[in-house]
Amino acid sequence: MTLVYGDVTIVVDERDDLFYTQAALQAHRPEEGRITVQPTPASGSPAALAHDMLYALGKRLAPGPNSPDMWLDSVNAAWLAAAAWGVATGVRHVVVPRAHLLTIRRIDQLLAWRKSTGAQLTLLWQKPPRALPSALARVERRISGRDQFKALLAEPGPIPARPFFPPAAPMAGPAAVAAGQSPARQPQETRAASLRPGRPAHPCTGAMATARLVQAAPALVIASAEAAALAALAHPLIAGALSVLAFTRAGPGSLRFTRDLDITSDISAIKLHGVGHRYCPLHAIPAWARPLLAAARAHHRLAPHPPEDGMFAPVMVAEARHLRAHAGRLPRLDLSLPAGVLVP
Repeated sequence: MTLVYGDVTIVVDERDDLFYTQAALQAHRPEEGRITVQPTPASGSPAALAHDMLYALGKRLAPGPNSPDMWLDSVNAAWLAAAAWGVATGVRHVVVPRAHLLTIRRIDQLLAWRKSTGAQLTLLWQKPPRALPSALARVERRISGRDQFKALLAEPGPIPARPFFPPAAPMAGPAAVAAGQSPARQPQETRAASLRPGRPAHPCTGAMATARLVQAAPALVIASAEAAALAALAHPLIAGALSVLAFTRAGPGSLRFTRDLDITSDISAIKLHGVGHRYCPLHAIPAWARPLLAAARAHHRLAPHPPEDGMFAPVMVAEARHLRAHAGRLPRLDLSLPAGVLVP
């Protein structure tokens, strides 16, 4: 029997039929926007289910008692990271087997995650329905049978199966970049304002405005293995920050000033900033890094923060040690992150 209300579906499997579990596991296809989250049995960690969600999303937390992912032991931080990755990667349907073993608190966390991401949630309740908690008691319709469950797994979810990255528009026309000028050079009026003696620098325009005037500098190429290692990092801000350093080779201090509005809407270019905005180049974002920057932006907005705030501020100041630790675990990328540059 399957109970449905809103975008939450409860599949009641009183006899614990192996078919439903197998169908749920086979439905795990992240590339199609559908994942199956398997709760860790008998885990007492408050953030355990969020970690299970991150694992299903392809993220791997660094092991060990002094892990750079220690801050994801916090329930709020872990679920915020899971929501950001869910939004950025276009998750549309999440299936959770053996949901009857979850505590009421963890069921509430799942429902809150669903509300943040807009994804459809299916829970396999493998015991009699009279044990349903009050949070799952309101049911709008009922269907039953294996065929209906298979059809449910095949249905398109409420959001696209993949994140929507529209084709990047041309960065600048032929007349917009003077002959001999660096393609990533800052617009003339912004440079003049920032260098005017005796006056504070004016805030830079965002990446969209800059992209209409100058051409983005091409991204540096990194090996596919290193790109995959960055994509597997669990925290969106750390994954996004290290990816920017990898494809730009910019100084890590420039990330302290990067705002939400410094990434174009199609996530094809990012603008970095120097002290006093004396040099603020525009860089093209390679395809492998676009989901990472999309997740960093989603994390920033879900927090929530206004677009003018520094997007990477939480990892550049309060938790810079975690950023440095992850950089140290990726020696092939040779990301130099001196503490004095990251932490004022």
